[in-house]
Amino acid sequence: MNAMLAPFCCDREERERDALSPREVLAVEDVRKTFEEGSQKVEVLRGVSLAVDQGEVVALEGPSGSGKTTLLSIMGCILTPSAGRIRIAGREVSGDEAALRDVRKRSIGFVFQQYNLFPALTAQENVEYALNVKGARGRGAAAEAARVLDLVGLGDRRRFLPRDLSGGQKQRVAIARALAGSPEVLLADEPTANLDTAVGTQILELFQKLAKDENKGLVIVTHDPKVRNVADRVVGIRDGRLSDPTEH
Repeated sequence: MNAMLAPFCCDREERERDALSPREVLAVEDVRKTFEEGSQKVEVLRGVSLAVDQGEVVALEGPSGSGKTTLLSIMGCILTPSAGRIRIAGREVSGDEAALRDVRKRSIGFVFQQYNLFPALTAQENVEYALNVKGARGRGAAAEAARVLDLVGLGDRRRFLPRDLSGGQKQRVAIARALAGSPEVLLADEPTANLDTAVGTQILELFQKLAKDENKGLVIVTHDPKVRNVADRVVGIRDGRLSDPTEH
């Protein structure tokens, strides 16, 4: 177990024993984000609160400019909020740059619209590289990379370069990379945008299965209505505030 998360071990174990209360793995409370553009201040998030439990799939929907990508970036500890609190896997990380870096590296897996694979590395090596960044090396990293590639159905494509993989297979490698190291939270930003309808549906069903089987809290930012078929909850965002998703 990560030594920095050890103080929270007992609390997490107690909550996991309570079958009526799934463990919260991600929470933002009254989060606000303001950007400065010259002499003007632009308020992008206006007091957003949202919690996600283990094994839960949450779809975040909203029009362009609604603040959904900014919110996802704050959830992923890429951006810091101007105000408000963030908890990841029971750990308060708001305003602590060192904690944000550590949690981002160890507790959060990202999947993006673009696959962001290294073209000269095989599927296995792309996942291993992500593990190297997290501090895993050698046989342990190789075994973990093989494990997550098997989970996404690419065990027989581990030695393939990205140029030899289809779009859906590349996204599966990206999902495997996000799963590597067993983060508690998965965040996906428009993960089906570059895929056709059939492949996009397969990827969403894979996300749902992995969230349930691996007990990950999953947030998907999307314009794709098919995400509603796999989501446990649909959350809308408009003008920096959470809203009724039926309004979008």
